Amino acid sequence: MKRALVTGGTRGIGFEVCKLLLEKGYLVTALYSKDEESAKQAKARLKGVEFLRADVSKEKDIKRVFEEIPSLDLLVNNAGVELYKLAQDTAFEEWRHVMDVNAGGAFLCAKHAVKKMLDKGGSIVNISSVWGQTGGSMESVYSASKGAMIAFTKALAKELAPMNVTVNCVSPGVIDTDMMKRFSAEEKRALSEEIPLGRLGTPQEVAEAVLFLAEHKYITGEVLSVNGGFYM
Repeated sequence: MKRALVTGGTRGIGFEVCKLLLEKGYLVTALYSKDEESAKQAKARLKGVEFLRADVSKEKDIKRVFEEIPSLDLLVNNAGVELYKLAQDTAFEEWRHVMDVNAGGAFLCAKHAVKKMLDKGGSIVNISSVWGQTGGSMESVYSASKGAMIAFTKALAKELAPMNVTVNCVSPGVIDTDMMKRFSAEEKRALSEEIPLGRLGTPQEVAEAVLFLAEHKYITGEVLSVNGGFYM
């Protein structure tokens, strides 16, 4: 039975990835950072998933997690934080926090995951964003962190290919998750009108893309856009 680790696994895209992997027979471990209420709800809904609390930006936390996991076939780097703010109003500490969690977390988890994949191969799937490809106004820091994940994906794919470890990236567009809560229903309708398929995406659709890349043995270094045609 394959074993998967999903960061940020209690809500939104991460939750749906855990759910789908569980349905496909994976042994799933999900990481979460601080939101105990979301973790409690996720535990009640995803029987069989192991939930561990860890801050992906702290290497001591990640080392502890990988010491507890006996083996690993799939790592999904989904944990992330957003920042909706003008660049000139952003403190350097805020920049560092977003970069440490989004890009730094992907690096730390990949660094320790690889050690468990070298003998038999495996798969790493990073969750970026359309803003990592195009840049988003008022989201320059978030965009930078997600762009870094794309570059990291491509470089790591070249590095790990000889060890039979694939590394790919899913780049969601406008997905109906908690990150969209700041938008009103009218604003969401306006966003939908900018999307050729005419609607927001769902976390389940992103999860399906993650599974596809996780199980494909001859795709590596790719960015799979799940955005309804928002960016082509």
